[in-house]
Amino acid sequence: MPRTNFQDLLDAGSHFGHLKRKWNPKMAPYIFMEKNGIHIIDLHKTVVKIDDAANMMKQLARAGRKILFVATKKQAKDIIAEKAKAVNMPYVTERWPGGMLTNFPTIRKAVKKMNTIDKMIADGTFETLAKREKLQITRQRAKLEKNLGSIADLNRLPSALFVVDVQKEMNAVKEANRLNIPVIAMVDTCCDPTPIDYVIPANDDAAKSISLITEVLCQAVSEGLSEREIEKEKEKEREREKEAKEKEASADNKEGDAPVGKKLRARKNAAQAPAEEETGNENESVNE
Repeated sequence: MPRTNFQDLLDAGSHFGHLKRKWNPKMAPYIFMEKNGIHIIDLHKTVVKIDDAANMMKQLARAGRKILFVATKKQAKDIIAEKAKAVNMPYVTERWPGGMLTNFPTIRKAVKKMNTIDKMIADGTFETLAKREKLQITRQRAKLEKNLGSIADLNRLPSALFVVDVQKEMNAVKEANRLNIPVIAMVDTCCDPTPIDYVIPANDDAAKSISLITEVLCQAVSEGLSEREIEKEKEKEREREKEAKEKEASADNKEGDAPVGKKLRARKNAAQAPAEEETGNENESVNE
């Protein structure tokens, strides 16, 4: 069963493309018709593409991988931030930090710097600084938080990118392509779908369209995370059962060893008894 349907996408305005004169010919397979000089997107294909992208994102979440959500345009940034937070995924909604993927170690250093400032505030070191130094560090912390706060938990490169508006986020797409990181994107009729691995043809300007599609994809991520938790619980249960069986086996071995010890002692006593009798007989004969 599809994760979304034609009517929901239609109600959200996902079918509206750009003006015909602004179109990219490579989007032709996803265009249904032209009406009043505007291209109309084929939503039947959009439904299929959403399912493909959602299934891939679900598998990544189930494997414990991170998906980076990227949207810096005004009508998308708040939506993306809210949906990504809900599934505990990193996101970029301010300016894309140049080299964030291709120069990832440098970005991690900046995040560590932010964490160092937090430690200074927590342990009281910050209070011992001069007023001017405090002001400089506070400004620096605010800037780092604005640009990198949402990726503070991203300790390694993401396994995939979800992008809203391919043209605006071209730098992010280029970096992902260079590192062979799969890109899932909402692609409008004015964009080039070639660099995108999972194309979702849809209106990337309407807030309702962005919200609906992002919600569906995040729901898939949430399912993957839930399945991962269930698998972890099952694994823990198997380990507990294994430990219990090992303890039972160990207890049985100890009980089994006890009778064997008694038998060995009985045999030893039986062997010693005739020897003692012979010794006693020899003593009697000597006395006689």
